Amino acid sequence: MPTLYIAVTNHGFGHATRAASVATEVRQRCKLAGIPLKLIMATRAPKWLLDSYLIGDYAHYPVGVDIGVLQSDSLTMDKASTLLEVQAIQAAEDRIIAAEADYLQSQNVDLVLADIPPLMPKIAKAAGVPCWMMGNFGWDFIYKPWGDEFKPVVEWIGDCFAQGDRTFRLPFHEPMAAFPNVTDVGLTGGIPKYTAEYLRKIMASDVPPERTVLLTFGGLGLSKIPYDALKKFPDWQFITFDTKAPVLPNLYQVSDRAMRPVDWMVMCDRIVSKPGYSTFAEACLLDKGIITITRDCFAEAQILIDNIQNYAPHKIVEAEDFFDGDWSFITDDLHPAQTSEKLDKNGQAEIAAAIATYLGQQMVANS
Repeated sequence: MPTLYIAVTNHGFGHATRAASVATEVRQRCKLAGIPLKLIMATRAPKWLLDSYLIGDYAHYPVGVDIGVLQSDSLTMDKASTLLEVQAIQAAEDRIIAAEADYLQSQNVDLVLADIPPLMPKIAKAAGVPCWMMGNFGWDFIYKPWGDEFKPVVEWIGDCFAQGDRTFRLPFHEPMAAFPNVTDVGLTGGIPKYTAEYLRKIMASDVPPERTVLLTFGGLGLSKIPYDALKKFPDWQFITFDTKAPVLPNLYQVSDRAMRPVDWMVMCDRIVSKPGYSTFAEACLLDKGIITITRDCFAEAQILIDNIQNYAPHKIVEAEDFFDGDWSFITDDLHPAQTSEKLDKNGQAEIAAAIATYLGQQMVANS
C-alpha cells in the first residue's frame, strides 16, 4: 500500500487546513485510480481540525519538528522565545533527523509532502524518501527581517529547504529562492459542505449576504476584539468562531467543530480577517470580498495584503483603527480588484494529481 506522509509546520491552523485539503484531493484521486492509499498526517494541530477537512481514514502522528512563530494570539508574536526554540531545534538536528527518519522507514513511507517544516527535506533524505514541498513562503523569509541574531538560523533554514526534491509554490508567495525545482500552482482550500439555505435556518437569520459578515482571525484568534462596535450595525448579521464572544443579537457564534470558516463563507459577501493564506485563498476560491487588518513585523502579511488588492474586492484597515472600535469599514464599499487577471483555482488538483501519479508508479514498481 503506497504511503504518503504529510508534515505540517506547527504554526497556527492555516498550514494544517490547506495540507488536509490537498490530502483529501489526493485520496479521491487515488481511489479513482485504484491506489489503496495509506495517509499519515504529521502535525500537532488538533485532530478535530484535521477531521473537519479530511475525508477517510488517516493516522494522526502528533510530532513537531519546527515551531513557526510563538504567538499568544494571531497577531502577537514572541520573537525572543521563537529564536530560542529554533536554536534548540537546530542544536538537536542530528537526533531529530535520526528519530524521524527511523519512523518514516518503519512506516514504509513512499513520499513526504512538507508544508513546510525546514528539517523535513533532511529527514526524508536520511530515510531515502523523496520530499516534495508546498507553500507560499519559507521560515527563512519570516525570520530574516528580525535582526542579526536570526541570521545563523536563517542560513540554516535555507540550507534545509535546498535539500528538498520538488516545490509547489502557491499564490501570494515570496520568491522562495532557497527552494528547488519550483512549480507554480493555483489556489488550495476547502470546499463548503453546506448550502446557504441550510445555514440560514441554523442561524435563524433573514439578513441578505450583502449585510452578512464573517469574522475569522485564524486558529489562535485575537485577544481583544471590540465586539461593542457591532452594536452600531443592528441591521447587519455577524458570524464568529470565537468561543469567548459576548452574546449580541446580531452576532452568531458557531460552536460545531465540524464546521469551518469556509463553510460559512457561502453566507457572506465579505469576510473580516487578519492576513492569512488559507482564509484569503478560500475567499478567492468563492469570489468573496476581504476586509483585512494590517499586521506588522510578519513579512508574509504585506505580500498577502498586496496580492489581495490585486485579485479580490477588498479593504485594508489599520490594526489601530480596528482595535479602537472604528468599524465604519463594515458599511463602506469594497475597492475592486486592481487587475483583471484571475487567479488559478486548480492548485489543489495539480498537486494531488502529481502525488497520485507518483504513488501509482511506486505501487507498480513495488508489485
